[in-house]
Amino acid sequence: MRTGIIMSVLVAAFQSVLAQVSAPKYSNEFLSIGVDARALGMGKSVVANSGDVASGYWNPAGLTRMEDKYQFSLMHAVYFGGIANFDYLAGATKIDSLSSIAFSAIRFGIDDIPDTRFLYDANGAINYDNIRFFSAADYGFLLSYARRLPALNNLRMGMNAKVIHRVAGPFANAWGFGLDAGIQYDHKNWLLGVMVRDITGTFNAWSHNPEMVLDVYNQTGNEVPENSLEITLPRLIAGIGRRFDISQHFKLLSEINLEVTTDGKRNVLINPGRFSIAPTGGIELSFKEKVSFRSGVGEFQRYLQPGGSRHWSYLPSAGLGIVLNAITIDYAISDIGNQAVTPYSHIFSIKVSLKDAQK
Repeated sequence: MRTGIIMSVLVAAFQSVLAQVSAPKYSNEFLSIGVDARALGMGKSVVANSGDVASGYWNPAGLTRMEDKYQFSLMHAVYFGGIANFDYLAGATKIDSLSSIAFSAIRFGIDDIPDTRFLYDANGAINYDNIRFFSAADYGFLLSYARRLPALNNLRMGMNAKVIHRVAGPFANAWGFGLDAGIQYDHKNWLLGVMVRDITGTFNAWSHNPEMVLDVYNQTGNEVPENSLEITLPRLIAGIGRRFDISQHFKLLSEINLEVTTDGKRNVLINPGRFSIAPTGGIELSFKEKVSFRSGVGEFQRYLQPGGSRHWSYLPSAGLGIVLNAITIDYAISDIGNQAVTPYSHIFSIKVSLKDAQK
């Protein structure tokens, strides 16, 4: 009964936020890049099978599946030919046999951007010493709580409270707050998961410093920015997975996800209008649960080629994971064979698992 009431409230909140038609598209999109090389190697298809510290990002309900008392994870990746840096740090612990908590921190930033407003000195001569540098960075902080409900056939539920901080050098910054909610359910070898991000909408309050760029805006005829409120609309990710015991030592895991965005028509495989649906899929083959090989595919997009013809692109990925006692090292590479319009990326992540010292 209590679970039904909670879900009814969440659905009502979800529908109320959809009524916001002024929310911009791709708001806080840096939080959709993805963390953890294991998940990225599987094409981000882990909403149903995630069960470690990275669940704080993918589906907090999976935190209750951690086998160790403590887990910590670290990831670094570069995008756009090394221009942008993406960093992720997380820690999780089991409160008791039913509950877990986690904290995750994410940064996506472009550093050392030259500010050439003062390139010319008072005499009109170029002075490179006057060039200043700044960073444009987005930060996300997630506090996660998850609980397993044994009375409901081991249904798992979790929530995130997240704080967003976005910085555009000294020119503008924003603070935001939002909530995520997720569930997971297993039946024999079948895995089910649902994750709703920004379930009540994430509100970002932007504060601008127009006096720093007033002269430039007046010369170019652009509108001077004002303080504003930006709303990130909800997105729902549903996943279904299956475990296969191939032999005594080999196991196979497969999962398919559907990501539903609500901020308008996007360039994805299914885009009827107000909603856009992007499918992803991934597999993982493990040997003695010590070595894992992964592959995935997603980000189906249609793009225009020279000459006017249109073609579909997709983003394939692959990965490798090695467990060395308490340390797990994962690697992923995206855009194998140059099938997508985005360049490939190499991603590494490390996970450390610690048992309870008292046991």
